[in-house]
Amino acid sequence: MTGGVRFIQPCCPIRAKDPPAGDGWLHELKIDGYRLQVVKSGRQVRLYSRRGNDWTQRMPVLVDALAALPTPTVVLDAELFLPGTDGTPNFYGLQAAISARQHELAIFAFDILHKDGIDLRPLQLVQRKLALTSLIERSKIPCLKVVQSFPDGTELLASAERLGLEGVDSKRRSAPYRSGECRDWRNTKTDAWREANRERG
Repeated sequence: MTGGVRFIQPCCPIRAKDPPAGDGWLHELKIDGYRLQVVKSGRQVRLYSRRGNDWTQRMPVLVDALAALPTPTVVLDAELFLPGTDGTPNFYGLQAAISARQHELAIFAFDILHKDGIDLRPLQLVQRKLALTSLIERSKIPCLKVVQSFPDGTELLASAERLGLEGVDSKRRSAPYRSGECRDWRNTKTDAWREANRERG
């Protein structure tokens, strides 16, 4: 817990065979890393894993960088990843980088749950995305990026397949943020990722 904001159980997508179609959905590349929640109050920042484990002491370099977020309080839903030599996520190098090369890590935020003491979870996804993008553009923190959204999930999945990326997360544009498994978020894996990561299921 940090000030008046605390860890929030993440929203988790259901598995899908194909991305849903239609104007009611946004689609994002699934970044192969560790789910990370950023909780900031004043100059104090805490980092949490998907299950709520406190990782703050493990990543002091990122904590110091995120203290510059230009807002008194905020909770961000994000993915921690290590770029490989070709820019694609290096999942198997993440643990070593956390221990010894934190300056190489990046955080890709895809949702904002609280800001300035206001609970943003009841808002539609598209409204939260606008608030998130505005905050990150103003922050100018080199390691902090925003996940881009695309209108065509099938086309995005084909691009992810060609690049050997994990897949696509599809999210209903009008949906609020709900903790736990949620049918408004759907994850489609690429065949390339499944083949390369059989031991991870």
